[in-house]
Amino acid sequence: MLFSLKHFAKSSYRANSLSNSKSLIAASSSIPFTTTTTTTTCLIPAKDIVLSFKEWFKTGNNDLLNQIFQILKAAGDHDHENDTSFHPQPRYSADLALSHLNLSLTEALVLEVLRYGNEKEQDVLSCLKFFDWVGRQHSFFHTRATFYAIFKILSRAKLMSLMLDFLETFGQQRYGHSVRFHDTLVMGYAVAGKPEVALQLFGKMRFQGLDLDAFAYHVLLNALVEENCFDAVQIIASQISMRGFENDITQSVMVKWFCKQNMLDEAEGYLRRLVTDGRRPSKVNGSVVGVLVHALCKRNKFEQAGKLLDEFRGSGVVLDSAYAVWIGDLVQAGRLNEALEIFQSKKALEGYVPDVFRYNMLIGRLLRQNRLEDVSDLLLEMKEGGISPDKVTMNAALCFFCKAGMVDIALELYNSRFEFGLSPNSMAYNYLINTLCGDGSIDKAYGVLKYSIDQGYFPGRKTFSILADALCREGKLDKMKELVLFALERNLMPSESTYDVFITTLCKTKRVEDGYLIHEELNRISEVRRESTYINLISGFCKLKKGDIAARLLIEMQEHGYSPTRKMFRDVICSLCDMGNPDKQFFTLLEMQLSCQEPTCRIYNFFIYGAGHAKKPELARQVFELMQRNGIKPILSSDVLMLQSYLKSERILDALNFFNDLRHRREIGRRLYSTMIIGLCKAKRAYLALDLLREMREKGVVPSDDCYEILIQSLCWNKEYDTAVNLIKDMEKVGRRITSFIGNILLLHSLKTQELYEAWVRLRELQIEISDMSILGLVIGSFSGRIRVSQDIENLEEVIAKCFPLDVYTYNLLLSRLSNSNMDYACALFYRMSQKGYEPNRWTYDILVQGFLKHRRTGDANRWLKAMHRKGFSPTEHTMRFYRFI
Repeated sequence: MLFSLKHFAKSSYRANSLSNSKSLIAASSSIPFTTTTTTTTCLIPAKDIVLSFKEWFKTGNNDLLNQIFQILKAAGDHDHENDTSFHPQPRYSADLALSHLNLSLTEALVLEVLRYGNEKEQDVLSCLKFFDWVGRQHSFFHTRATFYAIFKILSRAKLMSLMLDFLETFGQQRYGHSVRFHDTLVMGYAVAGKPEVALQLFGKMRFQGLDLDAFAYHVLLNALVEENCFDAVQIIASQISMRGFENDITQSVMVKWFCKQNMLDEAEGYLRRLVTDGRRPSKVNGSVVGVLVHALCKRNKFEQAGKLLDEFRGSGVVLDSAYAVWIGDLVQAGRLNEALEIFQSKKALEGYVPDVFRYNMLIGRLLRQNRLEDVSDLLLEMKEGGISPDKVTMNAALCFFCKAGMVDIALELYNSRFEFGLSPNSMAYNYLINTLCGDGSIDKAYGVLKYSIDQGYFPGRKTFSILADALCREGKLDKMKELVLFALERNLMPSESTYDVFITTLCKTKRVEDGYLIHEELNRISEVRRESTYINLISGFCKLKKGDIAARLLIEMQEHGYSPTRKMFRDVICSLCDMGNPDKQFFTLLEMQLSCQEPTCRIYNFFIYGAGHAKKPELARQVFELMQRNGIKPILSSDVLMLQSYLKSERILDALNFFNDLRHRREIGRRLYSTMIIGLCKAKRAYLALDLLREMREKGVVPSDDCYEILIQSLCWNKEYDTAVNLIKDMEKVGRRITSFIGNILLLHSLKTQELYEAWVRLRELQIEISDMSILGLVIGSFSGRIRVSQDIENLEEVIAKCFPLDVYTYNLLLSRLSNSNMDYACALFYRMSQKGYEPNRWTYDILVQGFLKHRRTGDANRWLKAMHRKGFSPTEHTMRFYRFI
């Protein structure tokens, strides 16, 4: 079975080596593997692989220890969240449940339970509960070893204050009959990082005629080295030697003492003397050599470490522990190939048997580098070598199956985790969720993530984001909302981008209130807020006509340092004006703006602009007058916005009166004239606009292209073609070129009627016959059907290009003209415009479909209709009616 697994991993490795780690899951998920059938890659069913791994995992499972920690973890999780004492009393039910296990309490069992809890890293509280419960049993008294074990757990968890509180309490009363009181205090302060206190207590002991035992002496010696109290080290070491306590632990600590002082040569000499000195009470072992090997590797002296090991191997020292250290340091340094080579060679040539910890280190780093073939080899070695896997191995295997694309196997092992005591870590959760998302199993990934949060793990933000994107993409917004609230209730903060995507999706699907609820929950636990979140929420509430909430969010946005745009102010003001009592809401927002920042013309302009868009010119005028009363002189933009507010509401008389008032305050320039002309045209007052344009010309002010464009457009729609042609002549006089917009308007009306060409002929003058205007007249005549020209497409394009720049709209007009007569020419034009970089739009395709239908070429019409759909466009209703009719 595992041979097939290895073969599968090799294939996956070769495929994955061609891609980076980001695309690994996507690449490997395409491998054809199922849980019920075999493939050419994996030769046996997935259920057999699952069964084999379950059986192996069970060999590493300790049911009794799992039961103990399940009881401890279930008891008092909420009762002691704020308990800072050393005695987190379990509830009576936990005492009773532990008693029912009928444990034979011995020092060895207690140490095993504490070691197991220490390995779990997350279970310090459970270890404390167990330590306290054991101490209250009449059949057991804590020993130095059990105290030392709990001290190490607290030290590792950096709970020094808790530990010091206990030691202070312990120093005031005898804790147990069999505990050496002073020894325990000395050890406790030593482990707690207070060697100076430990030395003081040791001095008091000696003064009282008491002494430490060998165990406590070595704890104190090691603490002095760890805390760099180098002067005291030799004193304690000599005391150990005088009492005959010296052993391999003493030697290891002394080598560490040399290394911490960067005296590597002295450490090496010390080791050699130990080997050659036959009077020593114990032989040098691998753990002592391993201390120096580790120090050399930390200084990147790997080759020197290798030579040292070869030397001591020749001296007969058993170096298994030193090999483990060397391999571990090579792995940590990223020198995986060297570590693997040494791992295999020492195992083959010297019978070195690596422990599960070394296997786990190698497998973990190989997984990160996607070296799946090597991972499968090591898993195979462990299984065949009878090495019982621990929790780390199980999690690594779960990650391996995910990376290899065998998500069904990974999920089955995950679902069976209680059978063999698997506690997934954050890495396993991340891999499993990412792979399930890539496999399209969004609901399963959601279940895994929810369970992981419930167990106290919060997978990485990237993983959370991947699942969030998938849920949003699949429209599973209720699940996404539940998941986010589930995390926020536990004060777990997803990434900014994650909740921003979610809130954006809620706003787009008209669930703005839900988005606001998530936003409020996030505000409760985090000060981080994204500008885009505010933008989406404000936009959503504006669309719902809930301007009061939008205004509140606008103020909040500013309080957090973001500057709303003019458009955002406009939308909020328009939404306020659609609510009841708009005047009050409007001026409340204005007052808040003026109170939270220095009043400027810009702020007043925002409100004039917003009121104008809301078609509330009276509000705009009040703001305009308020600005002047507050001593701020209106700038040109203020006058323009005030004019536009009247014109948008078609209050033409007010606009004209205001414009006339402006004549007394400032010189009327192009911008004010343009504002009036454009606004009058939009209000269908083209003749008033034309009078203002003539006034501009008389004053020597050259109208902008916008003025000419909107006036010519309005005149053409009113069929005032003679006036429109005169304006075109006027453009030539002032040096303005025909824009694409104007040219397209002329071509469009030429397609509809011959009146434009007739007006052109009536007003044509001989002196411009050779100008570009005459060429434009020919094009208009051609489009109106009054002049027959060559159907050559390229020539027609060139002629138009001499008059004005072509754009997609121009090509669409050309297509409309050509599709009336020759669809082959129309298709040729379509391909030409594409080659020139003009992107066909919906109308381009619609024109061609209509053209083919007019010529009864339904097959071609169907083909272009399909091409239209592939581009994401839909035909117009007119075209579809025509299509159904044909």
